[in-house]
Amino acid sequence: MTIPLDILPMRTGGAAENMAADFLLLKRYPERGHARFRHYGWQQPAFTFGYSQKMEYVRSQLPAAEEGPFDLCRRPTGGGVVDHRDDWTYALVIPREHTLTEVPAPESYRVVHACIADAMIALGEQVVLKKEPDAEADGGPTVCFERSERFDVVRADTGAKVAGAAQKRAKEGMLFQGSIACGAVSSALDWDAFEAGFIERLAKAMNAGVVETPWPDFAEHEMEGLVEQYSTEEWNAFR
Repeated sequence: MTIPLDILPMRTGGAAENMAADFLLLKRYPERGHARFRHYGWQQPAFTFGYSQKMEYVRSQLPAAEEGPFDLCRRPTGGGVVDHRDDWTYALVIPREHTLTEVPAPESYRVVHACIADAMIALGEQVVLKKEPDAEADGGPTVCFERSERFDVVRADTGAKVAGAAQKRAKEGMLFQGSIACGAVSSALDWDAFEAGFIERLAKAMNAGVVETPWPDFAEHEMEGLVEQYSTEEWNAFR
């Protein structure tokens, strides 16, 4: 059965606002059974880090104060520290009804990243999926683009990481938060064409029909409350 893949409008926000919006797309989306996708930007330089990361480690990986101010926020998903100062960021929610929510996490990760790799290859980028984890990987804290994991998108020539993601599974479905390093691909890459190709391949992989969709009307108090929570030291430093 074909499901709708709702393509939401591009938005730019602060780190806490972006993380809150992604979480609400998972937990409060009004259309049951719809997948949803958004590409978004950042109001100022920003870093995010995985839900289970310890703040002591995160702070050790951040730029020095003289490099200028930046937003910092703990994500609702896992993963390492991500520098959003020059990346292409997206969120994808797959509803609980979809079979991809039933497969092991590495398999859903592979499916989404294969769509990214194929879309880039079609535009002339020399990228591949990383098939095996690094031998020295120890499962400890990471900085996202300093080390590639199994099924990350990497450059075919150097092995440099191009795309990574983290996911969260809940009773409503599965949230992917993904980042593509703009500096790891050709400066001539047409990002609009890439986005169209990525969405087309996602729809095929998920047996979904693409639907351009307006932004959902989340409860104002809930959105504001979540942004406020994600902006607090208590949220960011609870580990």
